[in-house]
Formats: sequence, structure tokens, C-alpha cells
Amino acid sequence: MTNVGIFGANGRMGRNLIEAVVADETATLSACSVRESSPFDKMDAGLIAGIGATNIYASSELESLAPLTNVWIDFTLPEALSANIDFCVKHKLNMVIGVTGLPETLLEKMKDASQHIAIVFAANFSTGVNLLYKLLEVTSKTIGDDCDIEIIEGHHRYKKDAPSGTAMALGQVIADTLDRDLNKVAVYGREGDTGERDRETIGFATVRAGDIVGDHTVLFADIGERIEITHKATSRLTFAKGAVRAANWLSDKQNGLFDMQDVLSLKELNI
Repeated sequence: MTNVGIFGANGRMGRNLIEAVVADETATLSACSVRESSPFDKMDAGLIAGIGATNIYASSELESLAPLTNVWIDFTLPEALSANIDFCVKHKLNMVIGVTGLPETLLEKMKDASQHIAIVFAANFSTGVNLLYKLLEVTSKTIGDDCDIEIIEGHHRYKKDAPSGTAMALGQVIADTLDRDLNKVAVYGREGDTGERDRETIGFATVRAGDIVGDHTVLFADIGERIEITHKATSRLTFAKGAVRAANWLSDKQNGLFDMQDVLSLKELNI
């Protein structure tokens, strides 16, 4: 069994992660952390998630939770991730990281940490989205150089970073396939007299509204026809289940930096 700890257990994703771990047949919910002075400190994790008592209690005393776990899942915020990485490296605990909007310094810290522990880091843990990455490779190879490429993403009103980490990952897959530098060809929104569209660019458009869980569409548009590849998530539980799948996959790993393509063996598909 994989003994799983959850950082930020009282957050929107934290509650879904609790539910997903409890429902999984090969993972055990062993620990949940909350910040100091949190009103959820010492509360039963199941009651936090709204699924009934689990007899696992959230705690702000992180050090006391280390011996109970071997993998931790982190969907918190960039400002919390650094300390969480330090904790896991100190205690040789593997990590599943779904925090987005990371600065380069944190990405480098994650890479350094992966020399000591095993980490699965992904912008999106949905099986469907990770399959979408593969479909984009095929589409880009086939018609990418002949099309205008635009990425449209939508999320709930509370999401802080834009474009979403998933949208950026989609753009990176396309850019890598077409041998383009995303930093040079990305266009984030348009306003005023922008002139004709440069064929090499990859456009990003962002929607923030209501309770949208996560919508992503990639548009390949030529003269006379277009292809739209879309993924819509209707529940955060989709991402939580993927994260638990990644945690189970990590249970026998010693170190290294991986993504969901590794977990799902999608890199082995020759399509």
C-alpha cells in the first residue's frame, strides 16, 4: 500500500484528494497537513472533505506526520511548495506536485530535489489531458506548419495564474513538435491594431468565469477548414484520481523527475 500524505488538506483540491485517496484500493490516507492556526487543525480529514469520518486527523505539526507516509501530494500554492519540497527531501519522501504558475527558481529547486527523491510533476493530472498532449503531437506533425494555432482555456473565477499551466503545457508540446521557441512565438491576448497574424505564432486566450473546472481547446485553422481538439473537465476529482495514480506509481521509485506521460506510459506509444 502507498501511504499518502496531503499538503493543504482543506483547500479545494485538498478535499478532492482526500476523497480520491480514500476511494483508491492501493493507497492509504495516512496524513493531512494544514497551516498553523488553521480552523481545520485536528479535524477529521473525512469531515473536511465531506465524506464521513476517516480517523485521520489534519495537523499543522508537519514533522510529526513524516513517519506515517512515503508519498506526499501537493496542489497548494507556489509560496508553500518550497518548504514542502524541503520537508520531503529531508525525510526521503516522494512527491506528486500539481502546483502551477511556478517561477524558474522553484522549477530548478524541484530538479535538484529529484536527485534525492522521486517526483511526478505535471500541469494537469487528467488522463484525458495527457492523451491530448499525444494527439497534439500527431496533429502538429501533420498540419502544424500549414495552420494558425490558437489555444483557448477557461477556468473558475478563483484561479490566480493565467494562462493556465495546462494551456502552457499544450503550447510547449506544439512548439517542441514544430521546433519553435515558445518564448518567442507565444502571443498572450490581442488588442488594437495588431497587424496580420504571423503564421509562426501560437496564440493564447484566457477565460475566467464562474465555476468552470477546466476547459481547453486547441485550434488548428487553415483556409477552408479547421480542426478543434477540446478537453473539458467537469470535476476536480478527475485531477485528484490522476494524482493518486501517480502516487501509487511512485511507490517503488528512488529518485528522478517524471510526469504523467511516464505514469501512463504514453511516451511508449508510436503514433
